[in-house]
Formats: sequence, structure tokens, C-alpha cells
Amino acid sequence: MRRWNGWGDEADDFPLKSGGRAFLREKLGEAQPLPDAKLDDVIATVPASRLPGHPLIDTDAEDRVRHARGQSFGDWVAMRSGEFGTFPDGVAHPTSSSEVRELIDFCAREGVEAIPYGGGTSVVGHLTPNGGDRPVLSIDMGSMNKLIALDRTSNLATFGAGTAGPALEAQLREKGYTLGHFPQSFELSTLGGWVAARSSGQQSLRYGRIEQLFAGGRLESPAGTLEIPTFPASAAGPDLREMVLGSEGRLGVLTEVTVRVTPLPEHESFHVAFMPNWSAGREALRRLAQDRIQLSMLRLSNAAETQTQLTLVGKPRLVGMLKGFLRRRGLDADMCMLTFGVTGSKVECDVARAFAKQQIKLSGGVLTGTALGKRWEETRFRSPYVRNGMWERGYAIDTLETSTDWNNVGPLGESIEDALREGLAGEGERVHVFTHISHVYGQGSSLYTTYVFRVGRDYGATLDRWRKLKGAASRAIVSGGGTISHHHGVGTDHAPYLVAEKGQLGIAAIESLLKTFDPDGIMNPGKLVETGAPVTGDALA
Repeated sequence: MRRWNGWGDEADDFPLKSGGRAFLREKLGEAQPLPDAKLDDVIATVPASRLPGHPLIDTDAEDRVRHARGQSFGDWVAMRSGEFGTFPDGVAHPTSSSEVRELIDFCAREGVEAIPYGGGTSVVGHLTPNGGDRPVLSIDMGSMNKLIALDRTSNLATFGAGTAGPALEAQLREKGYTLGHFPQSFELSTLGGWVAARSSGQQSLRYGRIEQLFAGGRLESPAGTLEIPTFPASAAGPDLREMVLGSEGRLGVLTEVTVRVTPLPEHESFHVAFMPNWSAGREALRRLAQDRIQLSMLRLSNAAETQTQLTLVGKPRLVGMLKGFLRRRGLDADMCMLTFGVTGSKVECDVARAFAKQQIKLSGGVLTGTALGKRWEETRFRSPYVRNGMWERGYAIDTLETSTDWNNVGPLGESIEDALREGLAGEGERVHVFTHISHVYGQGSSLYTTYVFRVGRDYGATLDRWRKLKGAASRAIVSGGGTISHHHGVGTDHAPYLVAEKGQLGIAAIESLLKTFDPDGIMNPGKLVETGAPVTGDALA
């Protein structure tokens, strides 16, 4: 069963190993875990529903608890402490576009706020009810999870928007196809969520981000139904798809999504090399991206992340042998792990792999065998589970990401890490920080930063520590020329910083779009843009 207060399924448990515990004690000091609330106790705090009766709506208390939060750090503290504050007044599980239409009409008629719910994986506060006077309905799209149509001539597939990653790929694989979209949250997140949050998959270098894969679909909004046609290209004004991409439930509910699919590849493999340092690794990635080498993914961990990952893997003997092998080839503590993938026909993969290995060697890198690449492939979606294991030992972990042009990747990354390392200095607390490049483009790359810190004396102090760190890093991002979100979306956590990227006129244009589709502001209010708030740069202060 799905965890009600953490990541993933209860059967999947990856506790922090002894080497990892010793590593964190060395970096941050001894920690004391906070007590976790029990589900039954939280259920007892759920108030009576304010919703009028409706045959499609369930007001069961446990269902409301399980749909009250996502996976942002604020959500995590609410779930672990049991201090939710707000709950949806009901949960609906529609099975068709017509039922979604009925639910939205109900919400508009009764003055109910609606929150679209996909896989519950949002890490920036998309799913938290506002807590105002209006009742709140969570619309869980999980029952709309089937392949509706497949056009083999055009390579287009239409799915219910609630289809989760594994179910989507399984249904396509039966037909000989793949979408190739593998975000870190792949096991739980949904196709509609990917479009609404403008996500990026681990192999987007080959298949494209979701905006390259999203071909059309159906949106049910308070103002009516929007059908988005699947033209391969059009010069007929602004693209309707671009209005829906990244809209985060503010326009309405995506019920059907048509995507561009690809026949299953003949070959796929992943490989690991080690670069002498972060600078040499970044330069190798830039050249590979700009030379348009047909790789499916490129990822580079900085030295701190490389050492952290090698420690947390929990195999000291094998890691020691690996480090000895790399030392004999001139690599030391500054080494950075580079992972790359090749996907396609065997000939295509052979050529791409040869070019990548040549560039890595020219940059001073050392290639390893296939074992590390195979292990990455097998554990590629396991990272979110680390939060569960660390929390049980008294350590909090969170991530943030951005992207910027190549000439700014180094300086911006340093600024973000410095802001995080010093973020709790006033409390005498250390913060362990590490970064990797997860996606590359000809123009620039992403930066994905993880930070670990000790929990506070209580939940309030822990949340305060996170707010200091998140604020410091966000200010470093926007002042340093990065986007506030490369693939996590905006939600509530990033909304105060959006004006720095969009400008006042841009924010006004977004608000106008929201008003057109949702005149009364019932669709996921407060997310993406702080509607009604003054458009200022106060968050940057």
C-alpha cells in the first residue's frame, strides 16, 4: 500500500546503512529523529465535510488525509507531525471526461475549489488546500489510466491523463512502443501531471522534454471544454499546447493527453566514467551536447555528490577497489562521476558510444566497465526513498533545481551551494550540499542540488530551518540568472519568485489567461501565481 506520510509503497524500504549513518554524523553531527504522528490520530482530526452531497464524491476521512498533501518539504512536515491544518472536504475518482465535466460544473455552481490530483508527487506545494472559507474537492485522476487510441502511422498515442508512468510504458510496450519519459517520480507520477508541471525525463536528450512529446488532448475548465488538435506544426497564432503546459491545474483538468511515441529501441545501455574534476566534466558535457552526439542521457555529479553516492551505496570493499583503480589513473578526491546512455539501433548506439568515450578520454576521464551503468539503470528511481531512511535517523533532505546557459553553470552552481552551506550558520548548524547536472542542451544545462541538514528540536524549528535554506537558495538562483524551476514546476514554494523570471507584464498576462478559463478562481487557487498579490520583487530581498 502507498505510504500516507512518505514516498512510495510501504513494501519498498531502503533504510540508511551504517556507512551512510557514519558519513552523516561526520558531516553534520549526531541527530535525533522527531516523533511521527500515527494515521489513526490524524484521521481523528479531520473535520466534517462542508460539501453538498454528490454521487461522485467521497468524504471518507482517510481518503481526505491521503489526498491532503504532496511531497514538498512543507507537506512532509505536515504529514510526519500530523499537523495538517487543512484537508480537502472530499475526494472524487472520475472515470471519464464527462464525469470530470460534471464535477467542475458542480464546483462552479457550489463555489467549491478544485485541486487536480495525479500521483501526489508534487515537491513544490501543488496539492495543499488554501484553508479559506470555500470547500475544497480533490479530483483524483488515477482511474483514468488506459490507452485510448494508438495511431501507428503517425506514432501518436492517447491516454487517460491519470495514467502513471509504469502503466503507460507497459501499455505502450505491448504495442511495440515507448514514450521514453522517465522523470525521477516515474513510478508514481502521471501523464497529466507531467504536462501540467512541464516535466523533464532522465532520457530527454533522446526523446525530448514533455513539451516535445505533448501533441494534444482535452481540458475541462470552468469556462468550457478545450480540445487541442494534434497538428505536427502550425503557424496559426499562439500554440494552445503552450498555454496548457505548466498550467499546474489553474486552467482546468486535463482528462485526455495525446503524446508522440517511438518504436521500442533495438538497444539501450548506460555507462559510467569518472572525470578529473567538475570543470573538466562540465566541458565534456558541453561539447557532447553541442556536437549533437546521439546519446539518450548525460549526467554529471560534482565531487561532493560523487563521494556521497559512493559512500551511501553501502559496499565499502567494492568502492575501495574502485577508488584504488581510479587513483592509479590519476584521479583523486576531486573526481566527478559521469553517466551516459545510448538508445536506438545497434549501429546508432555503437557510433554514439564510441564518440562519447573518445570525448571523455580527451577530457581526462576514465571509463569503467558496464557494472556501474547497469546498477544506475536498476536503481534509477530509488533516490526519493532516501528521504524516508534519513528522516528515521534525524536528518532532513530536500532538493531544488534550475537551469542556465553554459557560461553561467559554474558560477551559479557555486552561488547556490554557498547559499545553502551558510544558510544555517546563525544556528551553528552545518548543511551538506551536493549537485549534479541532470539535463543538457546546446545552450546550457540544468543544475540539480541536494541539501541535507539535521532536524530541529521540534517540527516548527525544522520547518524554519528549511525555509531559511529554501529562501537563500531561491534568491541565489533568481539573482544569479537561473530559472526558478527547470522541471519541478512552481506550486506555492516558487510562486513568490516567478516575477523575477516573467516580469510584471508576463505575470499579468498569465493572470489574464487564468481568468479566461477560470473566471471565479476555483481551480487550484494560489498555485503558480499568487493571484491578487502585488506584483513586486519583495521575495528577492
